[in-house]
Amino acid sequence: MAETSQSSTPNPVIEQLEEKDKTSAIAVAGHPLHAMSVHFPIALVFGTLAVDVFYWWSADPFWLRVGLWTAGTAFVAGVAAGIVGTVELLAVPGIRARVASWAHAIAAVTLISVAGANWGLRLLEPDAVLPHGLLLSGLAAVLTGVAGWHGGKLIFDHGIGLMVSPKD
Repeated sequence: MAETSQSSTPNPVIEQLEEKDKTSAIAVAGHPLHAMSVHFPIALVFGTLAVDVFYWWSADPFWLRVGLWTAGTAFVAGVAAGIVGTVELLAVPGIRARVASWAHAIAAVTLISVAGANWGLRLLEPDAVLPHGLLLSGLAAVLTGVAGWHGGKLIFDHGIGLMVSPKD
């Protein structure tokens, strides 16, 4: 029985998708701003989770203040990164045409919403960090993983946002 290879026959949909521009629309010296800015909210989301665990373990009110600042900064930095990412999504045809881009965007918007709720809880009810703040921090960490997975796939598998210049 002869084996047929589907990889030898070109897929017209993928060919059309690959023809679309997928370079970053917002970059500084060739470095995509969205890819550079997401590291801050990611680190702060995980930092907020760690701070909540420290508070749970020690009951030291110092960790409540630290959690307020890390949650708030994670939210603000996430909104900033989200604005740049949304502009990229809407402005670049090769990004907008990929389903993975939309999955990343939905996960990221959900993450930013949870981060905002986490910060709002800490502003209005500092004593509610246990258990509600800890649960929101855990959910935010999971959503960070989901959004990061899709974002990584876009960069490493699809080459989204890369600005490759020829070597001289």
